[in-house]
Amino acid sequence: MPVITIDAPPMNKDQKRELVSSFAKTASKVIGLPVSAMVIIIREVESENVGVGDILLCDRKSAD
Repeated sequence: MPVITIDAPPMNKDQKRELVSSFAKTASKVIGLPVSAMVIIIREVESENVGVGDILLCDRKSAD
């Protein structure tokens, strides 16, 4: 049973449905297992909890 973990910014339920469906179908095709065998875990990560280089992502976004 493959487990796919996605770290992403907060999303609404419709976005999560689309993401899970897309990943499950693609992984099923590539791996050759049924879609029902795929487990997808979405971990929502706030930009204040991510650092890129020496800057928090939330600070980097405001500097753009």
